[in-house]
Amino acid sequence: MTKGGGKKENAMWGGRFTAGPAAIMEEINASIDVDRRLWREDVAGSKAHAHMLAAVGVISDGDNTAIQKGLDQIAGEIERGEFKFSAALEDIHMNIEARLKEIAGEAAGRLHTARSRNDQVATDFRMWVREACDNAEVALEDLMRALAEKAAPNADAVMPGFTHLQTAQPVTFGHHLLAYVEMFSRDASRFADARARMNENPLGAAALAGTAFPIDRNATSKALGFDQPCANSLDAVSSRDFALEAMAAASITATHLSRLAEEIVLWASPHFGFVNLSDAFSTGSSIMPQKRNPDAAELTRAKAGRIIASLNNLLIVMKGLPLAYSKDMQEDKAATFECFDALGLALAAMAGMVRDLTPDRDAMKKAAGLGFSTATDLADWLVRELNMPFRDAHHATGAVVAVASERGVDIADLPLEEMQKIEPRITKEIFSVLSVDASVASRTSFGGSAPVNVAREAKCWLEKLKMENS
Repeated sequence: MTKGGGKKENAMWGGRFTAGPAAIMEEINASIDVDRRLWREDVAGSKAHAHMLAAVGVISDGDNTAIQKGLDQIAGEIERGEFKFSAALEDIHMNIEARLKEIAGEAAGRLHTARSRNDQVATDFRMWVREACDNAEVALEDLMRALAEKAAPNADAVMPGFTHLQTAQPVTFGHHLLAYVEMFSRDASRFADARARMNENPLGAAALAGTAFPIDRNATSKALGFDQPCANSLDAVSSRDFALEAMAAASITATHLSRLAEEIVLWASPHFGFVNLSDAFSTGSSIMPQKRNPDAAELTRAKAGRIIASLNNLLIVMKGLPLAYSKDMQEDKAATFECFDALGLALAAMAGMVRDLTPDRDAMKKAAGLGFSTATDLADWLVRELNMPFRDAHHATGAVVAVASERGVDIADLPLEEMQKIEPRITKEIFSVLSVDASVASRTSFGGSAPVNVAREAKCWLEKLKMENS
């Protein structure tokens, strides 16, 4: 209450609002606990805006100097943990502006000329998401490097390849790992594409319609690392598709991470026994002393759900909003921050697990020979050597597999005479293609699993990633 008995004037909104907000309104309206993470972007955007205003003569050089010094001081206070954030000031933008007024006085009041919180937050948020895309690319390249480094010495480590999680054909462990390198490479390119599309500057769009002041949006774009200003002021303040696209890329990445995590969980189980994880990436059981749980992989798998949910969260927030800005959009940052926090953690954990795991080549090779995995090699031999139509060869091979299954042996251990009962023209040369080593060695087509191919691809990826890192 004021001395005159009236209600206290709202400190943020001035003359239009003579009363302060209700407590619950203040609580639901405040976002400082979330968007305080944008302080670096907010300081950088304000510094660029003030420099531009001074350059075009909207504010004096003296005011600009005071603003620049004040913003530098605020940045130092936040860095050192000395800055006092206030929920009453709603968000990071008003918190910084209020502190700037304490430091720079009247000059601080001129900083907000020719801008609105709408274009201010859109600019800050684009800058943050842009950096998040850069960080995701770096983390993906590290994971790809870990996979290629593990693939190179295991280019000839035979393992079963699966379809429907049933034994299909022999491949190699190196080939399997390089499949994920290809996936994560596409993920990295999606982040690069998203970054390129979002790199337009909203600053200067003001609330929604631009400004009458003679601002230079190209100058602020250059100062903040944007390629150009956003061409439409309505779009500049109301679009969040840049965050959605980045989160979509994150969600696809998370799906790939989850698939690899699931395979590590399977491979590390005693039923597969394909890989071993050290104590650094395993946990135990509170009751079962024999247990070694691949919890890092399981938690990475779970993070995918949080990342995808974050994308859905923002899609649902945005789907019904008319142009331009609505307060609903304040919820954009919590979802995006959670998405990229989870993604960064999952990428780092996966890179660590890949470097940590040790493949059991003997166990993998033994499993590769189960389930008649070289049946396709038999069919291919019939086509190649006997000039049989593939469908006929497929039928004959199926019959051979049925006999081997009845006898409880692999087709490589089935007597030649039994095969000749099905196809008399089969010769003893058939046994040269029925081993798992012969099978993988024969897959020399481009992109195939022959060890020579895998070794070459691993080397190419390591050289490419080394160049990108230099």
